[in-house]
Amino acid sequence: MPHLTPLNIILNGDSFDLDEPVTIASLLAKLDIDARRVAVEHNMVVLKRASFDSTTVREGDRVEIVNFVGGG
Repeated sequence: MPHLTPLNIILNGDSFDLDEPVTIASLLAKLDIDARRVAVEHNMVVLKRASFDSTTVREGDRVEIVNFVGGG
């Protein structure tokens, strides 16, 4: 069985390894992040929440996740 090389993305400015391509929704779940409370930019495009399940993160992609913080 061939050894799988992890794919590398840039997540919030830092190198991050994944075992395989994943959707944005899967990445958020893996990171234990509530998708309702964040904005996500994928390769410099701000995504609509409806596209989290259909947008795939692949080798070399850049993902920025910004949490909404309440308060005043």
